[in-house]
Amino acid sequence: MLHLDAASTSPGDPWLNIAIFGAFVAITMVIVFRASRNNKTASDYYAAGRSFTGGQNGSAIAGDYLSAASFLGIVGAIAVTGYDGFLYSIGFLVAWLVALLLVAELLRNTGKFTMADVLSFRLKQRPVRIAAATTTLVVCFFYLLAQMAGAGGLVSLLLGIGDKLGQSLVITVVGALMILYVLVGGMKGTTWVQIIKAVLLIAGAAVMTVWVLAINGFSFSTLLDNAVATAGTPAILDPGLKYGVSEVAKLDFLSLGLALVLGTAALPHVLMRFYTVPTAKEARKSVVWAIWLIGIFYVFTLVLGYGAAALIGGEKILAAPGGANSAAPLLAFELGGPVLLGLISAIAFATILAVVAGLTITAAASFAHDIYASVVKKGKPAPGAEVKVARRTVVVIGIIAIIGGIGANGQNIAFLVALAFAVAASANLPTIVYSLFWKRFTTQGALWSMYGGLASALILIALSPVVSGTPTSMIPGADFDIVPLSNPGIISIPLAFLLGWLGSVLDKGIESPAKQSEMEVRSLTGIGAEKATHH
Repeated sequence: MLHLDAASTSPGDPWLNIAIFGAFVAITMVIVFRASRNNKTASDYYAAGRSFTGGQNGSAIAGDYLSAASFLGIVGAIAVTGYDGFLYSIGFLVAWLVALLLVAELLRNTGKFTMADVLSFRLKQRPVRIAAATTTLVVCFFYLLAQMAGAGGLVSLLLGIGDKLGQSLVITVVGALMILYVLVGGMKGTTWVQIIKAVLLIAGAAVMTVWVLAINGFSFSTLLDNAVATAGTPAILDPGLKYGVSEVAKLDFLSLGLALVLGTAALPHVLMRFYTVPTAKEARKSVVWAIWLIGIFYVFTLVLGYGAAALIGGEKILAAPGGANSAAPLLAFELGGPVLLGLISAIAFATILAVVAGLTITAAASFAHDIYASVVKKGKPAPGAEVKVARRTVVVIGIIAIIGGIGANGQNIAFLVALAFAVAASANLPTIVYSLFWKRFTTQGALWSMYGGLASALILIALSPVVSGTPTSMIPGADFDIVPLSNPGIISIPLAFLLGWLGSVLDKGIESPAKQSEMEVRSLTGIGAEKATHH
């Protein structure tokens, strides 16, 4: 778009790619406008008026969860590091069992719109809401970084833009589009974009998977043999190519696994989806739908990753603009030429837009509902004011995400998302589990756990090789990587659980037992949840 003379470095035809993108954005915009006609109340704007069925919400959860990391990051990780790359898929999928068994139904029964509603239900409102809103905003910010970096890499590959300035421009355009979607559509518009995107993504991946298998005579072992032949080493079928190099790498893997499995049940934008269904039964059903859709998709990533390794080869993938993240688009070009590449890339782009919209509305709801309406206005905002504040917050978050995305450009996305999971698992999960299951939990315990988990995760990330000390770090020249682990989960998650326990045991004040019993009854049975929905 900016340098069409550089089109030779882009697979496919940049103008065709732009046309497919444009058509996609136009169609989804129409849907968002139609869906947004009845966004009158806060419940309409944040929870889509609780009008979605379990199946629709499950598809939207899949659409929200199968981010650019799942599609571009994991296929790239498998193509380059083989077996170890597939561990991301397994971690992301197993995590749903934790979400289903521990939180989905209980949260739907207890809350209204945000995670802080649940956490502050039986504790002191003001400090707990501020803490929960803070952790929500930080997690959303990390996740947004990953998506924006993905958008930059993907669109640059398609338009053949190699320079930093061009990529920064691309990220800015994506940010502006996302702000528009969320401002107009609210949760209802966002949900429809996610449902359409989930269907397209899974269908697109299915077509490519069948195609790759067909080339290899529908034999998975032939595919693996070809991948080994291209790579020139059988190591890509064995564990340990990435996480087996040293003792530190093994610990790092354990840390990553913990973050993936425990982080999902505490991701604010996934939790918020449970509030868009009318009953707890539909909340359960939506998780089952999501597990099926996500599970099928992750099986596809295995074939696509090894397909890219066999047909293109790791070295070529790493040399392309966007690095490992370009494996899926390059595979599409290898299979179906410019048209398939354009379609798959438009789907990947839609993926980024849908996920980013979901994150932005979560962050905006958290700020407007938890801080503005509940803390600043003490639960009595003027009619319509809360949604106004939410919409202004969307613009601010969008601008911050654009700046951050330009900074994180070029990092592997699956890895950046794993950091968001680690922060969620450290700052949110212990408090959610304690709130739902432990009678002695107090406000002090919640604050220690949330702020302690958040601070420890952020400090460990800042002092890790992610930020400095290696050629691929965010600040390549600097060197203050005191902590050898790339993912902080193994230290920060147990620490946050410990702090929550310690803070509660040392707290002299006792929380209201009546509130605690009411929360227990409501979370298990849903009695009283409907009343909370309407006032």
